Amino acid sequence: MTRFYPFRFDIANCLLAVGIASASVQMLAQKPAPKSVEQGKSQTKEQVRADAHKLPAERGQVVDRIVAIVNGDLVLESDVEEEERFSKLYPYGEDETKPPREQAITRLIDRTLVVQQLGGFPQVAISDDEVNKEEADLRKDLPACAHADCASEAGWKKLLEQSGFTEEELHDRLKLRAQVTHFIEQRFRSGIRIGDQQIEDYYNNTLLPQYAKQKATAPPLDSIRDRIEEILLQEQVSTLLDSWLKTLRDSGHVRMMQPNEEAP
Repeated sequence: MTRFYPFRFDIANCLLAVGIASASVQMLAQKPAPKSVEQGKSQTKEQVRADAHKLPAERGQVVDRIVAIVNGDLVLESDVEEEERFSKLYPYGEDETKPPREQAITRLIDRTLVVQQLGGFPQVAISDDEVNKEEADLRKDLPACAHADCASEAGWKKLLEQSGFTEEELHDRLKLRAQVTHFIEQRFRSGIRIGDQQIEDYYNNTLLPQYAKQKATAPPLDSIRDRIEEILLQEQVSTLLDSWLKTLRDSGHVRMMQPNEEAP
């Protein structure tokens, strides 16, 4: 029997949703944004520039290349690689028409822009219980868990290790995801109202044709009215968020660094 999957707004989804969502609202809160140039990351800007003139043996380690600078915050090659690893673990929202690396960089830039705005809004305390619930849901949703023992702690830890993550790193991602979700809801969702006619139009013009195409019987409108309302809410949130991110990009300073380009 065909199941009706509502849009689920979790920004594993801002920018990860399972169901219906634009690419930019898919995976924003997967990983904490990079630290600023002043704070540095694994290295400060000056260290990166200084090490660029050293031989590998003098550096003592591989230099983490700057991929982009977002209003002074660094997006490094290691961030991009980690984002790509996570998208393989949690592939929802990937656009098959675009290279994975390009999508990873776009998500990191968008995520950084959003996190930079968090300071201007009241922060909601995220409890360990909330993060633990997110993790429990994730263990049920991950495609990889169909072939791994995610129900056991040992199996879950092994899967994360195989994907290149620690439990602490995942916890940090889920906590940020919850923080960004609260921010997006406060910033955009609170002012949106969905009317009965919009719900009926979606049911008649979108949902019924989908069920007919699959030769399945659609559930009665009244039984899924709330879920349709949620879908329409999130579609509008997605549109508003896309527009807002474009404004942040246009009004801010986002610089893509070319290979071998010297940091400013």
